[in-house]
Amino acid sequence: MALRIGVISDTHGLLRPEAERCLAGVSHILHAGDIGAPEVLVRLCQIAPVTAIRGNVDAGGWARRYPETETVHLGARCFYILHDLTALAIDPAASGVNVVISGHSHRVQVNTNNGVLFLNPGSAGPRRFRLPITLATLDLDEGGDLRPTIHELDT
Repeated sequence: MALRIGVISDTHGLLRPEAERCLAGVSHILHAGDIGAPEVLVRLCQIAPVTAIRGNVDAGGWARRYPETETVHLGARCFYILHDLTALAIDPAASGVNVVISGHSHRVQVNTNNGVLFLNPGSAGPRRFRLPITLATLDLDEGGDLRPTIHELDT
């Protein structure tokens, strides 16, 4: 059975109903920072278990419990989550990481480098400039193949 993972970032305190609908049915949610408010994570946890990291706008007591980076194993794959990809301080391939999840830029990025999938789901929060409002799902099949899908939210 395939595993569907929700990937979201840069909510900046806004969890849109369209995002909740898009994430319905996922097995796990990865939030790549700039959460903005603890209520966002409370609502995401009602959908599926959440692994979240702190972004540059996440300040205050509630945010201190979240690390700046996190490694999580889902299915047979290892995910490394950080907010700003320019702060990547490890060699993912040498570290056994299969997927690097990031946010910060508000721009979608999906590419593979040295066998590692790099995925930035874009921003699901308040619109910034003319960038689309997006999040991603990542399907992991029994064979370990990863299929990312970017979802543009109707806003």
